[in-house]
Amino acid sequence: MKKIRVGILFGGKSAEHEISLLSARNIIDALDKDRYEPVLIGIDKSGRWLMGEPSQFLLHTGNPKLIAINKANSESVALTPQSEGRLTSLNSGHLNKAVDVVFPILHGPFGEDGTIQGLLKLANVPFVGAGVLGSAVGMDKDVMKRLLRDAGIPVPKFLVFSYGEKPDFNSVLGKLGLPVFVKPANLGSSVGISKAKNQDGLEKAVRDAFRYDSKILVEEAVQGREIECAVLGNEKPQASVPGEIIPGHEFYDYEAKYIDEHGAKLEAPADLPPETVKRVQELAIRTFKTLNCEGMGRVDFFLKADGSLLVNEINTIPGFTKISMYPRLWALSGVSYTELIDRLIQLAFERFNREINLQTSHDA
Repeated sequence: MKKIRVGILFGGKSAEHEISLLSARNIIDALDKDRYEPVLIGIDKSGRWLMGEPSQFLLHTGNPKLIAINKANSESVALTPQSEGRLTSLNSGHLNKAVDVVFPILHGPFGEDGTIQGLLKLANVPFVGAGVLGSAVGMDKDVMKRLLRDAGIPVPKFLVFSYGEKPDFNSVLGKLGLPVFVKPANLGSSVGISKAKNQDGLEKAVRDAFRYDSKILVEEAVQGREIECAVLGNEKPQASVPGEIIPGHEFYDYEAKYIDEHGAKLEAPADLPPETVKRVQELAIRTFKTLNCEGMGRVDFFLKADGSLLVNEINTIPGFTKISMYPRLWALSGVSYTELIDRLIQLAFERFNREINLQTSHDA
């Protein structure tokens, strides 16, 4: 049986570059090699696309601070419109074998925001995860929260500021109280996020957030448990059992997520009453559908002491390391890591086959 060639696309021009490499390494290891042939496509921090042999393409894979793409044994490649997944070598100009499907495991801007998804659609190749619109609105915390709010889905109170605007401390205090969280609108993995407890802290947090994005959010600090739920599917998505993040740091920051092994406790499944589990799952699916997501997504909630739920955000390309919450929650729901990858690839083919049958011209 001919193996399906899976282009695993990772790295990217993002502050989450190293996390993407860690996720990709785990997917490569877990991929069913009897059915799939992995084709590694790494994007370096300058945006250059590189291909290399799986056994030599990643360096320092055991260290999340040092993991890197091995540029010495790699070939520069490009994907062009209507290439049907065929990669062109920029070294020789020759065409390489086409990939049958792409698994983007790119976190943050230039990967999770619809840019790569648009390119893959132009190249006419199936790909895992949300399409252009779902990726774009899922990445932009401002647009995401406004769409959810308009759909009647509860979200924390927030204010939005563009580059050059300076939040007025008294106005923020009156509308959101203290402390507040300051976040870049288009970034994940808690990069650039700060907790501000006073005016000086707010000014510093705003400066830091604007280093990463031209639009930022200032958001109320919600007192509550941090609950996460994984979603899988296209038109009829399913929700996993929920999990809980119990931060060891002041909040679930980058260090707690990826560097400090004691930075947070991941309680999976979460200790919740059946009625709350059902509400989390229903709200996760509503969020997924409202934001036009497909394939996969992890919806993050705050569960307040009075039992009410607020949706914090959705991640359309969640972390995919073996300890990441998304694969862990599906494993607890009866879907193994290897089976999860298989399901996601099949969902990519299903959507692609549905879309290629859509009419693209008008018959009078």
